[in-house]
Amino acid sequence: MTTTERTRTYWLEHAWLGTHVEPGVAVDVGDDGRIAAVRTDVPAPPPGAEILRGLTLPGLANAHSHAFHRALRGTVQVGSGTFWTWREVMYSVADRLTPETYLDLARAVYAEMALAGITTVGEFHYVHHAPGGAAYADPNAMGEALIQAAADAGVRITLLDTCYLSSGFGQPPDTHQLRFSDGTADAWAQRCSVLEERDHARIGAAVHSVRAVPADQLATVARWAEERGAPLHVHLSEQTAENDACHAAHGCTPTRLLADHGVLGPRTTGVHNTHLTDEDIALLGGSRTGTCMCPTTERDLADGIGPAVALQQAGSPLSLGSDSHAVVDLLEEARAMELNERLRTRTRGHWTAAALLRAASADGHAALGWDDAGTIEPGARADLATVALDSVRTAGPLPRLGAETAVFAATAADVRHTVVGGRHVVRDGAHTLVPDVPRALARAVAALRA
Repeated sequence: MTTTERTRTYWLEHAWLGTHVEPGVAVDVGDDGRIAAVRTDVPAPPPGAEILRGLTLPGLANAHSHAFHRALRGTVQVGSGTFWTWREVMYSVADRLTPETYLDLARAVYAEMALAGITTVGEFHYVHHAPGGAAYADPNAMGEALIQAAADAGVRITLLDTCYLSSGFGQPPDTHQLRFSDGTADAWAQRCSVLEERDHARIGAAVHSVRAVPADQLATVARWAEERGAPLHVHLSEQTAENDACHAAHGCTPTRLLADHGVLGPRTTGVHNTHLTDEDIALLGGSRTGTCMCPTTERDLADGIGPAVALQQAGSPLSLGSDSHAVVDLLEEARAMELNERLRTRTRGHWTAAALLRAASADGHAALGWDDAGTIEPGARADLATVALDSVRTAGPLPRLGAETAVFAATAADVRHTVVGGRHVVRDGAHTLVPDVPRALARAVAALRA
């Protein structure tokens, strides 16, 4: 760093540095929004430093989001049903989205994420066109709305532009899905190739599912991502019905189908990975394909508990997402992954608190193509999330147990500060760019109500 560059200093009362909690840490941030230095054993705030009291973590990464699903919260809890009946309600909301209403909703949703300590979101985006499938004047108007929403909310985004062509194996898209489809994978690639990356935004790709992309077009999506070194995500074996239909159509599991068409690999992340065979787990782990677990959605939709322990042991890196936004709370996602496994096995302690925090931070950022974020160390992006240690949920434990307290006791409501690239986006629990997030959410959801 040259002497002409200015630095800002954050003084962290307690900081989780990846392996342990350190008291009294000063973090110097350069004009480039990166950490210039991390100084430990700083018992008092240096002159002019911004003070972050509590436990400061690296910024969290929400590796799987469908922003418009936030409009479903509460409404889909009436009565019972299945994933498939839930999907019909979801389609009815998707039918009412416009670029303008999506911008308003996503801005509020991403602001809610910032309040939860999330500094980067992976948006699995498939609502591309107008109802009926006609393209907007700007064919990427909906994706551009999401990129702008992230900027307005002060967070980073990886727009995972999603190929969605079919309602099922060999079936054309239904009425609701017409606005998701580009017709062919080549047309999808042509459209999303126009999207430009920005300082806060990266462009990735997604295969919605093996149901939604015909097998002979999977390689087109994989090749697009490979040529750009971009992340590639895919919904995988979320439901047993998907597995059964894949067997009927192709005589193999969805994981094997993806492997045979070149989709798996270290830049790829399978989302959910719930109903897998031993061979599936070996294919995912052996190819270093990641796994994004979304426990609050998986339990909300009664999907099941995925084999996260076996996947990680096989070599699949784990990340976390809030998916349908039944809640927006990455600490709860981390806690739920461990607690779900305890219920399944009746054994405690599958992951340490540190391992769960890494899934929510560094490994989530890596899954979204931000390898330089998610840690508190020189050269990393200056993304910080501070959790209060004096709330009714977190008061009492020793500060050196801050990681355990954050994962197993705290909630998003305990996030006091969020810093993105050295910029204070949430200060003392209030968003600095979206002044009234609850009201913004209420208005945006009301605009989509039938």
